[in-house]
Amino acid sequence: MSTIADNIAQVRSRIRAAEQAAQRTGQSVHLLAVSKTKPAQALREAYAAGVRDFGENYLQEALGKQAELTDLPLIWHFIGPIQSNKTRAIAEHFDWVHSVDRLKIAQRLSEQRPAGLPPLNICIQVNVSGEASKSGCTPADLPALAAAIGALPNLKLRGLMAIPEPTEDRAAQDAAFAAVQRLQASLDLPLDTLSMGMSHDLESAIAQGATWVRIGTALFGARDYSAG
Repeated sequence: MSTIADNIAQVRSRIRAAEQAAQRTGQSVHLLAVSKTKPAQALREAYAAGVRDFGENYLQEALGKQAELTDLPLIWHFIGPIQSNKTRAIAEHFDWVHSVDRLKIAQRLSEQRPAGLPPLNICIQVNVSGEASKSGCTPADLPALAAAIGALPNLKLRGLMAIPEPTEDRAAQDAAFAAVQRLQASLDLPLDTLSMGMSHDLESAIAQGATWVRIGTALFGARDYSAG
């Protein structure tokens, strides 16, 4: 068994334990393997261990991996900041986008989604911790943005995504993730997705309702940014 397969087994075990601790149904939390900076071969190993969903932050890197992995039925999630000049390729090559934080980007994704593909699954990124360096709409702007995105024809608004300020304090983790869950509930829309929680805080995220946890380091090891 490869190291990546071992890591995946350990993370799945953590997810199951967190589901049980939160008295949630099994399989209610999905694993999104964050594969940025990792080579296509690492994704093949993860696929062989049962992973199907992969999250990428950098468009050109992702497109290269997609071209190398056309023989595998992978589900691609874009999770990084989105520039206007990248929306067409994202609309054409991804199944999910977790990082929409303004209407202009959503409108472009809807207009540029190819007719033969199903609606693009969308999560709105919310800046729940108010960090100036973080992407995401403000909680105050969320209701209007969600209503507008929900009306776009080639998108399916699924829920919210958040990256709270990193902390090892479990109470602070819980408070941030609970705030995201409350925001989603307050929208009164038919949403089913909370994309939140990473390698260091997935237990807290699951306790507060996460349905996708975005895991990179715990699966693939530390990232190597030297290649770009």
